[in-house]
Amino acid sequence: MSSREESKAPGKLFVFAAPSGAGKTTLVHAVVTKHPELRFSISYTTREPRINEANEVDYLFIDEVEFMRLRDAGEMLEYAQVFDNYYATSRSQVEKHLSDDRSVVLEIDWQGARQVRESMPECVTIFILPPSLEELERRLRDRRTDRAEVIERRLRDARKDMLHWEEFDHVIINDDLDAAISALEAIIKGDGSASSTDNPELRRAVAEIVG
Repeated sequence: MSSREESKAPGKLFVFAAPSGAGKTTLVHAVVTKHPELRFSISYTTREPRINEANEVDYLFIDEVEFMRLRDAGEMLEYAQVFDNYYATSRSQVEKHLSDDRSVVLEIDWQGARQVRESMPECVTIFILPPSLEELERRLRDRRTDRAEVIERRLRDARKDMLHWEEFDHVIINDDLDAAISALEAIIKGDGSASSTDNPELRRAVAEIVG
């Protein structure tokens, strides 16, 4: 075995979750772009692709029959129903990256994160929060991609989702994009004490947002 192979660190599984509109996707893609050694796990979904999305790039788009077949075959590391559609993580995709000593990033919801923790308790879980509920609403409305009733449902669900922040190892308040990216990079490097859910200062800041 070469010295390079001996010094290669084992891969880690980083699990990201957030309420809709918190900026999770933007943060995850920014970190993966800055750290090409990370592998992004592409999720399965039964929803229709949006105009700017491509199969096998943004998601693995499949119908519900195929989704259930893969689930029953044990291919799903986690799955959940969100807004009338199913989403899931490919178990084989994640295990392949980890076996190659590649760190993997999952972008899922809190329900999926709970399932992953049960299967892979060594994973590192990260919850993204908006700086306030008012800012969350502004971001959702500024997207201009959803009807008013859909936005209201997303806001209701987001408030419920945010109550699960204590289940995670780390919390990032996405107020300033550059600061949030730096905080995520610290977690990836193993120095995430500032964003730990055990940090009293962070807990006070989260309490002001969540209520």
